[in-house]
Amino acid sequence: MLAAAVGTGRIGYVFLVDGQLVYWKMSRKANRSPEAARSHTDRLIASFEPDIVVTEELDNRSRKGEHARSIIAAIAATAEGAELLDVSVPRIQNYANKYVEAQALSERFPELAAQVPRKRHLWQSEPFSTIYFEALSLALAVIDKPEKG
Repeated sequence: MLAAAVGTGRIGYVFLVDGQLVYWKMSRKANRSPEAARSHTDRLIASFEPDIVVTEELDNRSRKGEHARSIIAAIAATAEGAELLDVSVPRIQNYANKYVEAQALSERFPELAAQVPRKRHLWQSEPFSTIYFEALSLALAVIDKPEKG
């Protein structure tokens, strides 16, 4: 499973095999345009051969801007064009904030412990590493989803 999250100026990708985190990467270049996002996602799909690509569902709850929405749509279209299962899930915040979420997810996936961001001051930009945990959260929305009886 390949999950992608789009943040301010970057895209975070996580790749999981049987629920185990195998790869994570952030790209600023791929966030420049939908074409760049498609190209980068194509390379990741060719390299990792995932069965599923997970992106954020773009409904009225999403606070993403127009640029981020176009990037997410490009990633989803790339998955669809590669004839992969493209799953869009809502971005649900199950924790008090992104920092608590990152800490909790790093306990489940200790390989990301070094990426847990420190809480920022109001005047500081959001740490770039939060994008890994956003992508991981999207992936877990699919992995941990209870089966319907």
